[in-house]
Amino acid sequence: MTDIDPLGPLDPGFAARFTRDIRRPPCQLYLISPLDVGGGFPDRLARALDTGPVAAFQFRVKNVDQHEAARLGEPLRSICAAHDVAFIVNDSISLAKRLEADGVHLGQEDGDPREARSVLGPNAQIGVTCHDSRHLAMEAGEAGADYVAFGAFYPTTTKTVSHVPDPVILSWWSTVFEVPCVAIGGITPANAAPLIAAGADFLAVSQAVWGGDEAAAVKAFQVVLG
Repeated sequence: MTDIDPLGPLDPGFAARFTRDIRRPPCQLYLISPLDVGGGFPDRLARALDTGPVAAFQFRVKNVDQHEAARLGEPLRSICAAHDVAFIVNDSISLAKRLEADGVHLGQEDGDPREARSVLGPNAQIGVTCHDSRHLAMEAGEAGADYVAFGAFYPTTTKTVSHVPDPVILSWWSTVFEVPCVAIGGITPANAAPLIAAGADFLAVSQAVWGGDEAAAVKAFQVVLG
């Protein structure tokens, strides 16, 4: 389902008129961890980051206490630091602080960007899930978010999908606002091109990389990203 945005529907012709601002950096890859990051996953992460440019890695685990999450996250944070890749913690401001992460990604129920800023400091990268809502994205930007995430654009097995935006929301956002936007949800090398063309600043991907050969997947994304 798609919620009714209080801002009303977007002009369907907006996408056709969209041209990416040349001052915006090219679209980049943003990796999201699988839920199982134990065992050999640190080696897989290092291999993926060795393969090609990655802007950020989001550490996303569920149903583990903070002590265990910190134990799992520490080696991954070190790998990201060695590759100059931003290490972002999903959902938890307190875990982000404990791990000395580069930032935090907040769902709509996970806290306010202002709170995250006060805890993590002025240099933290703070992202906010905005589903298919321009209104939520504008609120996040006003609250100091460093990026907003829209999706899920395609069917995904990573989480239950209840919001399916049209790619035109990326065009609208990147035309009106300087804050970067992230496209998320079922993105693969085969279906990424329309989102890049629509104005996504980052492609957030998980299963498309970790569901197979991570190095081959990163290479395939690099071909699409150019």
